[in-house]
Amino acid sequence: MEPQKIMNERFGHDRLISLATSENNVPYVRAVNSVYQDGCFYMITHDQSSKMKQIEHNPQVAICGEWFNGHGFAENLGHVLKEENLPIYKKLKTSFENWIQEGHIDETDKKIVLLCVHLKTGVLYDDGIRYELHF
Repeated sequence: MEPQKIMNERFGHDRLISLATSENNVPYVRAVNSVYQDGCFYMITHDQSSKMKQIEHNPQVAICGEWFNGHGFAENLGHVLKEENLPIYKKLKTSFENWIQEGHIDETDKKIVLLCVHLKTGVLYDDGIRYELHF
């Protein structure tokens, strides 16, 4: 199977991944809900969270989950309801429907933002095959 098809099937909906950042040469990792699309992982977060503060100082990040690991750079795309964010936010809102409905975010809060991890490289394993990916 083609690696991009595997990525879409495996991560093209709500998936928990590990996101690693660093600050002052100290690594930090946390689990985040994300959705993969076109070489990027997208998340909804608060722009004052520790991960966002760390990304402000160093946008280089790594991710890992479901037999995939990769690295790239993270970008704060701004408020979830910003016009250019609406297409991906609609997809995330559908994917994350359960926890959004439980009140985990207030989309009217201007500090609720989309975080995009633009992948550079990654390693994907599927059915005993190792794929080295370049995005």
